[in-house]
Amino acid sequence: MSADFARTPKGRLAGVIFWSRWLQLPIYLGLIVVQGVYAWKFLSQLYKLLANLTSLTEIEIMLTVLGLIDVVMIANLLLMVTVGGYETFVSRLRVEQHPDQPEWLDHVNASVLKVKLSMAIISISSIHLLQTFINAGQLPEHTIKWQLFLHLAFLVSAAAIAYTDKLLHVAHAKASH
Repeated sequence: MSADFARTPKGRLAGVIFWSRWLQLPIYLGLIVVQGVYAWKFLSQLYKLLANLTSLTEIEIMLTVLGLIDVVMIANLLLMVTVGGYETFVSRLRVEQHPDQPEWLDHVNASVLKVKLSMAIISISSIHLLQTFINAGQLPEHTIKWQLFLHLAFLVSAAAIAYTDKLLHVAHAKASH
């Protein structure tokens, strides 16, 4: 922002609005704390699985493993939101030369983030649905129906987001030519 522009009321307002993106920083730091909570939850479930391995049935082991996978997928979702959201809405991370930079980070934007998040939510919902079907004998029928209905709603929503993104991409490509 040029010095002359910053001296005008409009320029100062623009500066305040642009600075306000930093108000999201505590939110992203909070998500990092939540990552720690999920790491603790994973390790505690893994410990319980290993400690009780000889007394668990195959179905109980399978449900526990699916629970562990669920925790991992939620942690991945948190990571995508934290890293992608910070990079998109707050400030560049500038990790281009870091050997561990995630592949998706170099082309992240709000549109890519929405599609990735919707796919992660569908994956998490799929794990929950699989747990439900494995444990169907112990659950009320209406619970199973609601989970299936919600999963289908996630699928339709993700398809709508992807289709809208495709339309925007095509429109943008046509406008560029």
